[in-house]
Amino acid sequence: MVNKYETIFIIDLTKGEEEVASIVEKFRSLIEGSAQLEKVDEWGKRKLAYPINDMNEGYYVYMEFSAETSFPAELERIFKITEGIMRFLVMRREK
Repeated sequence: MVNKYETIFIIDLTKGEEEVASIVEKFRSLIEGSAQLEKVDEWGKRKLAYPINDMNEGYYVYMEFSAETSFPAELERIFKITEGIMRFLVMRREK
């Protein structure tokens, strides 16, 4: 069964511009390979609501995609083990 999902993740800015771009591309490719990517919106550098690991800013990326119900769990697993990801959230969208 295919559902619609959205994810937002925050990348550590201390990694540098090239590393930030490669992390965004990594997740774009991952989602395109296992799901139907519908939208990518790079919000860019933003102030965090509260400090995370003594940092006050992060690079925000928002994506919408359609996927099988098993894919979001795998996506979350990869977010957890990817160095440079400060926070992430994967949610199912309403139809």
